[in-house]
Amino acid sequence: MTLYWKNGKVATTDGPYAETKEQLGGIQILEARDLNHAVQLVSQLPGFKYGLGPVEIRPVMDLGEIIKESEQRRRRKDTSR
Repeated sequence: MTLYWKNGKVATTDGPYAETKEQLGGIQILEARDLNHAVQLVSQLPGFKYGLGPVEIRPVMDLGEIIKESEQRRRRKDTSR
């Protein structure tokens, strides 16, 4: 998903469609619950309203299973004490 600022609001385009002939630079890794949360986080970045876009959001990894397994191990460890 690509986010950009248009007419005073956050606008989105489905897919990675940043239109540029220059090199793209910079990467940020955000921890977000889902795509909607990622959009919210990016739209609150300082400077987004003032030319920081367009910003592409791409999922890197779903950590849901890893987090669930970690919580289960922690619970087992707590109950064995």
